[in-house]
Amino acid sequence: MKRLLAITALVLAAQGVSAFGAECTTKVKTVQDGKLVVAAYDYPPFSVTAGGDISGIDVDIVKRAAKENCLEVVPMVLDPAATIQAVVSGKADIAVGSWNRTEKRAKAVSMSAPTYLDPMGIFSKNGSDTVASFEGKNVGTVQGYLWVGEMQKMLGPKLKLYPTPVALAQDLEAGRIDIAADGYNSGAYIQKTADGYKGIQIMLAKPDERIQASILPAQAGVIYTKDNESLGAALDKSIEGQHKDGSIVKELEAAGFDKKVGEVGEPRMVK
Repeated sequence: MKRLLAITALVLAAQGVSAFGAECTTKVKTVQDGKLVVAAYDYPPFSVTAGGDISGIDVDIVKRAAKENCLEVVPMVLDPAATIQAVVSGKADIAVGSWNRTEKRAKAVSMSAPTYLDPMGIFSKNGSDTVASFEGKNVGTVQGYLWVGEMQKMLGPKLKLYPTPVALAQDLEAGRIDIAADGYNSGAYIQKTADGYKGIQIMLAKPDERIQASILPAQAGVIYTKDNESLGAALDKSIEGQHKDGSIVKELEAAGFDKKVGEVGEPRMVK
């Protein structure tokens, strides 16, 4: 009798697994059938790689999309430079790590609907949040940022360019510059988690026509294999749902960001 009961239980369990499998099927094309290979590098809080596993805001967005489409997430931890290349070469389906939606990037890979903003922040000791507060001050920013050209036109020799945000922060804290423009997201997170930017207030820049990035900040998105329409549609639908139910904003606020970072607006690409 015990043997019969055991066999019956195994059969029922197998039937349950089979039924679940039948109900949860995917129409999304991926590198490995039924799996979603996610290339990630360590860039907290958006992409966190610890012990071979991945987590973070971007990863949670992708994991939910995968679950909704019956896909098993397979992590692929790489250096930043190799992350996008893994998608281009067809080794991974997706790349995460707060990648901005740019026209140049979209030539090599496809980009999902916007997940959150990557806005300009104003860093100062007195809590300034306007572009006008740069006037008459010694101002710093980092080479290569979207707003550098406009700031150079506006400020001339009063603008000092730095090779890295670390070098910028050191001069700002030491008072060698009065105010700075830097990435709001990275600065706010470093200040919260690593005791950085001591004595500095980090504010979202208010819109000013002189600096277009203050009006239309760059949008981040999830990178995926070029022209994979089924994967793109699945990602976009899930991201739309995560915006509607507020889950993305909740994660951003939990990481210490202003909820406005989650107010993406209409999709656009940085030129």
